[in-house]
Amino acid sequence: MLNLTKKDEGMSWTCPKCDRELPKPEQRHYCARVSLDSLFAGRSPELVLVFDKILAEVADWDGVLVGTTPNCIVFTRRLTFLVIRPMKKDLDIKFYSRTQHPEKLVLKSVASGNKFENHIRVAVLDDLRPVLFTYLRESYQLL
Repeated sequence: MLNLTKKDEGMSWTCPKCDRELPKPEQRHYCARVSLDSLFAGRSPELVLVFDKILAEVADWDGVLVGTTPNCIVFTRRLTFLVIRPMKKDLDIKFYSRTQHPEKLVLKSVASGNKFENHIRVAVLDDLRPVLFTYLRESYQLL
């Protein structure tokens, strides 16, 4: 599995209790150490590979910080733009958009404040289509 890395823009802050990298000092967060490996315990090697492919793409974007909670991996810039929750057989990918996504690929698209919260599920490498990365980039650019 790839290591979670931080992007140094000079504005990030590391929590002294959990070592989680956050966009702002004293930002509210789940303050506990959670290993990435524990989130993927018992999951298929292909599911881990699918996550690694997404991580390899998104972690290289400017200012992206990656952290773990007991149930998911959270990607932030100034705010959260992507949440990946490993499930038994697939990854639940939550991202944000300005407009609702009625496409078949998007399982759920609901209003959340002034944007929409969208969910996609992926399980195998063939599920990683270019449109998914387009959606993730748009979510990143909302901030």
